[in-house]
Amino acid sequence: MGKKLVAYFSVSGVTAKVAREIAEVENADCFEIRPEAPYTRADLDYTSRQSRSSLEMSDLNCRPAVSGCVENMAEYDVIFVGFPIWWSREPSVVDTFLTSYDFSGKRIVPFCTSGGSGIGKTCERIQELVGQDACVDPGKRLGGEVSEEELKIWTEGLQL
Repeated sequence: MGKKLVAYFSVSGVTAKVAREIAEVENADCFEIRPEAPYTRADLDYTSRQSRSSLEMSDLNCRPAVSGCVENMAEYDVIFVGFPIWWSREPSVVDTFLTSYDFSGKRIVPFCTSGGSGIGKTCERIQELVGQDACVDPGKRLGGEVSEEELKIWTEGLQL
């Protein structure tokens, strides 16, 4: 396949680290999905129903503004999309990214970082967001510490 991109959203740095490792293994470009308004510790308080992240995640149509864009998305054939699992799915800011581009004819490979939660039905949701003209892989949950060898085995199995 052609050119590859690893687009990721990370708050703690865990997903960013894994994304950079995937980009290195796959010789891919990297793009950080950054919210226009960065998240504060209070925003991320999942125990508060009024925290920003709780309010965003309770609204499936929420699309927080993203800072920056991929200028040359048409050049990429494969897009890895990485994120932490929030409320059993991808964060709303990732939805903003996914609904901002035409992914027709592209292959999307979701990956999440989580201490224990799986990727669940996130890939089905991503398929709905990008439309049926894109191919969305089943996705993979990766822990914060993943070896280069593990990544190579996973990506080789994707047959990109």
